Amino acid sequence: MIDAPDLSLAALAPLLFVLGAACIGVLVEAFAPRDARHPAQVGLALAGTIGAFVATLFLAGTEQVTAAGALAVDGAALFLQATIAGLGALSMLLFAERALDPARSAFVVSAAVPAGSPRDREQTTVPRVQTEVYPLALFAIGGMMLFVAANDLLVMFVALEVLSLPLYLLSGMARRRRLLSQEAAVKYFLLGAFASAFFLYGLALVYGATGSVRLSVVREAVTADAGGVLLTLGLALLIVGLLFKASVAPFHSWTPDVYQGAPTPVTAFMAACTKVAAFGAILRLLYVAFGAAEWTWRPLIYAAAIASMIVGAVLGLTQTDLKRMLAYSSVAHAGFLLTGVIGLGAGGEGSGLAATMFYLLTYGLTTLGAFAVLTLVRDGDGEASHLSQWAGLAARSPLTAAVMSLFLLALAGIPLTAGFTGKFAVFRAAIEEGAWPLVLVALLASAVAAFFYLRVIVLMYFSEPVAGGPTVGVPGLPTTLVLAVTATATLALGILPGAVLDLAEQAAIFVG
Repeated sequence: MIDAPDLSLAALAPLLFVLGAACIGVLVEAFAPRDARHPAQVGLALAGTIGAFVATLFLAGTEQVTAAGALAVDGAALFLQATIAGLGALSMLLFAERALDPARSAFVVSAAVPAGSPRDREQTTVPRVQTEVYPLALFAIGGMMLFVAANDLLVMFVALEVLSLPLYLLSGMARRRRLLSQEAAVKYFLLGAFASAFFLYGLALVYGATGSVRLSVVREAVTADAGGVLLTLGLALLIVGLLFKASVAPFHSWTPDVYQGAPTPVTAFMAACTKVAAFGAILRLLYVAFGAAEWTWRPLIYAAAIASMIVGAVLGLTQTDLKRMLAYSSVAHAGFLLTGVIGLGAGGEGSGLAATMFYLLTYGLTTLGAFAVLTLVRDGDGEASHLSQWAGLAARSPLTAAVMSLFLLALAGIPLTAGFTGKFAVFRAAIEEGAWPLVLVALLASAVAAFFYLRVIVLMYFSEPVAGGPTVGVPGLPTTLVLAVTATATLALGILPGAVLDLAEQAAIFVG
């Protein structure tokens, strides 16, 4: 007789909302009339993500392991799931922009048409809207939410694939610059396959050393000093797989090409949500399974943090494309986030964990807002992402330039913005753990990175507008909502961050 595993549907409610909406979205694609699909898919996407966000609020304070021990519903998982759901809802609004003008949509109508063919050129003016992107994005969000709650390495691997496969497809669905988009998708897929292989090999080694893939059993083996070299090597491979998803140097090579080639709403979605999911899994793996053996992972995290900060800051200086510049910004911020990972045990109360979760929230909101502004500045080929095209933008649209300046200053970590508060929190946690040399490198990298953020602001305000330059479109309601939420949050979390910081500290709990 087989006993049914314990399963708390209430604890799984956030996942059920998102994955349920994704499954219904697939049915809508199969059976709904073409004209009715877009409003139905947008409604489903928003209902699923907002429903998941509300469900995490109702579950606040829950600490339990469910699904036969495979999932942990705790403070950290719920905080990160709420962050992913909230950022996912904002991303769905960016996906829905220009629905009233389908020819200007970011997504190609049919991705299967060969790039450059006559039929492909016809698609740029076809008055139809791509709707398959919504269930794909919902499946990715569901995988991300499962990723941060996985209490089992095998479930973590399944979640990694569920979140990755839709992103590979979405990256190749740009309406314009089709070859660049398809190249980005192929690169992302091939390098993602290598990262998944690293993770799977690491999983196999950890299983060989401990006889289990459950994080709690791995922790017991680590505490008993069992497994030895095999367990250490397995951990190293697991971390490599996760660092790839987090776009940490030297595993970042996919980031600039994919950020540039993917449709800008997809780039915003990846930059905000995937970073939260990847670091959520890193935190759970290191905190729950390997917290008793810091000597096995601290040197690797130290080296990756320094490499990521230096690579992101230095190579970001050389970029002339705004999307590639934000890609290297993402690499640098991954290094800053790793300083919080180093401070996991600071103060004995998980201040490093709380600081990292807060930083993930602030970075997600800021980078999503920056890409939302980027979608408004357009030329004949779509978004005008070359830096030279942004010269004198303040004269064309003072409000757009002001909002973009706010997000860039936040990414640079200027006081009174959310970026400063997030950096201060993770740097303080690392210093409390004795990692002041790493913080010193982070401060120097922040100063270098500030140059390429400020360069864009100087271009917008102190350069003459380019003759025949790009136009600044009037944002529709979806993009207006995204910009209003992200700009307000960026200011609020910089001026009055206390309530959210306290919430992150209360949520800094892992069970397993």
